[in-house]
Amino acid sequence: MGVAGSIGGEVAKRMAPAITGSAVRDVLERAIDGVGPVPSAAQSGDNALRRAGGNVDQAIDTLIGQHVKMAGAQGFLTNVGGLLTMALTVPANIAAVSLLQCHLSATILHLRGYDLASPSVRDAVLVCLLDGDARKALSKSTKLTMSAAALATAVPDQAVQAELAKAVTGQLLAMSGGKQMAKFVARRIPVLGGAVGGIGDAFSTRRIGRDAARTPLAPTGPRRVVARSR
Repeated sequence: MGVAGSIGGEVAKRMAPAITGSAVRDVLERAIDGVGPVPSAAQSGDNALRRAGGNVDQAIDTLIGQHVKMAGAQGFLTNVGGLLTMALTVPANIAAVSLLQCHLSATILHLRGYDLASPSVRDAVLVCLLDGDARKALSKSTKLTMSAAALATAVPDQAVQAELAKAVTGQLLAMSGGKQMAKFVARRIPVLGGAVGGIGDAFSTRRIGRDAARTPLAPTGPRRVVARSR
């Protein structure tokens, strides 16, 4: 595992009571409905689609690029994190990155034609945050296919939702450990420490965006350009 992994794991254990499934759901709701400078996911998607002239794939590519840049902007994350007063035992920077990544996933699913008001689609947004190993483990424990398309069209199941929130919580704990390690490095090599955190956030955000972008279109088809209300 190495020194970094050991330190990260220890930090995660200490933070375990702080990050809960309810906090994860709180971030999800705010990411979809909007908070502070972050508009609703539907609004972000529609705006991007208009700018792309109705080209869904182009709009998605642009959104991924924008969110990757924001994920690496520590000032933006700090400001947004300060708005997330859930049970704020969750570190502001972790909450902000999670919100940004949920927002990106939700925006992409919206453009793929999924209804963000649906609890099933909101579950699909969360599963986009999980990496391949976490999805496999969750699929094994729930006996279900853990893909955005599968969850978006499934009947909501509270037991599955609880397992999903638990899996996302575990990933946030790992992220927390990594960020604490970056702070440890930053105290000794300030520039390097900041770079480690920013690169990690940007990389994970790009991965999440690309995974969400591979979600097949909803049965109703992709989102269409909606004229601005006057």
